Amino acid sequence: MDEYALIMRHEDGSKIASPEQMQIWMKQTMDWIGGIAAQNKFVGGTGLLFADAKVVHHNKMVTDGPFGEIKETIGGFITVRAESAEEAAEFAKGCPVLQGEGNTMEVRRIHKNEGRH
Repeated sequence: MDEYALIMRHEDGSKIASPEQMQIWMKQTMDWIGGIAAQNKFVGGTGLLFADAKVVHHNKMVTDGPFGEIKETIGGFITVRAESAEEAAEFAKGCPVLQGEGNTMEVRRIHKNEGRH
């Protein structure tokens, strides 16, 4: 069984939800993760903040960012165990982030260097 990252992408990072809406989404997200965990397929995950963020460029220059004003932001990710990308995509379909118009979930198989130290 492989591991897949389910990456939460927000189309417009400048939209600010109310504290009440954030609480609703957090509960929905915890319920969604709980459903995956009940199948023993949840590995881990976290949300990502914009505070204290940096971008390191190819020339080693470091700048502040990324910022919520950009067109698309990554809000967080979880890692799941799945038999295929299709099964992982089925998990992704249940993510509350998809309630936001234009938001997407990216499904990526995680590369493992088995046997290497």
